[in-house]
Amino acid sequence: MIKTEIRIGGLGGQGVILCGMIIGKAAAIYDGKHATLIQAFGPEARGSACSAQVTVADQAIGYPYVKQPDVLVLMSQDAYTQFGPTLKPGGRLLYEEELVKLDQKLPADARTFGIPATRFAEELGRRLVLNIVMAGFFTGVTGLVSSEAMEKAVKASVPKGTEDLNMRALRKGLEYGRTAAQSS
Repeated sequence: MIKTEIRIGGLGGQGVILCGMIIGKAAAIYDGKHATLIQAFGPEARGSACSAQVTVADQAIGYPYVKQPDVLVLMSQDAYTQFGPTLKPGGRLLYEEELVKLDQKLPADARTFGIPATRFAEELGRRLVLNIVMAGFFTGVTGLVSSEAMEKAVKASVPKGTEDLNMRALRKGLEYGRTAAQSS
């Protein structure tokens, strides 16, 4: 069985949980894979630590918890400090490069990919689409889900009337991710 464990970490208000839901939805509903999602967040609505654990596989998933992620998607320094050491050797770390400073030792052969996702979201007109930029970046770097599946999952998951903005955010992250993956 081919199984990929993903952990997404950041702060409440960054759309961490929605990012995980979209990745899982793209994999399970639109790419015909199996996926699980577990979410964790502090009692505050915004600003507290939160994370999502997503497992994607080609067969049924018996254990949904992520112990040693193959892919880490991190949007805050606290998430990096907490989850960075758990990355599987040879794993991929995708991070918001203007909010996360890579200041600790990562597992052997870990590959890192940074993106100024918040700045890109602001340039698109709405900082809140940072999570969609990151979802596109995830797709471009990992290729775990197809871009078509991710596009459908985003359209099905965002508020009505914001689809155009979210598609632009997704494409921005996707293009940046593909370029980063090719140059590594």
